[in-house]
Amino acid sequence: MKIQIEKTFKKNYESLPKEIQDRFHQKLSLLMENFQHPSLRAKKMQGKEDIWEASISDNYRITFNIKGNTIVLRKIGIHDKTLRNP
Repeated sequence: MKIQIEKTFKKNYESLPKEIQDRFHQKLSLLMENFQHPSLRAKKMQGKEDIWEASISDNYRITFNIKGNTIVLRKIGIHDKTLRNP
C-alpha cells in the first residue's frame, strides 16, 4: 500500500520524542504490508465509520483512513489526546 501524510500528522510527528518516532518507523512497514497485523492492534474507531486507529506503543496511537490502495495518516500522539479528535 502507498502512504499519504496529512499536515496534522507531520506536525504531530515532529513534536514526538525520538524514541516514539523510531518506533513509528518500525511499525510503518507493517502498516504498509498489512494494516491489520496483530502487533498494530488496528481497528475501526467507534462512531467514525472511515477512521482507523493503530498502536505504536502502549501510550501512543496513530489514526488513518484507507482510500483505495493508499493509507492516509491523519494523526499520531498520546492515546487519549489523539483518539479524542482523530
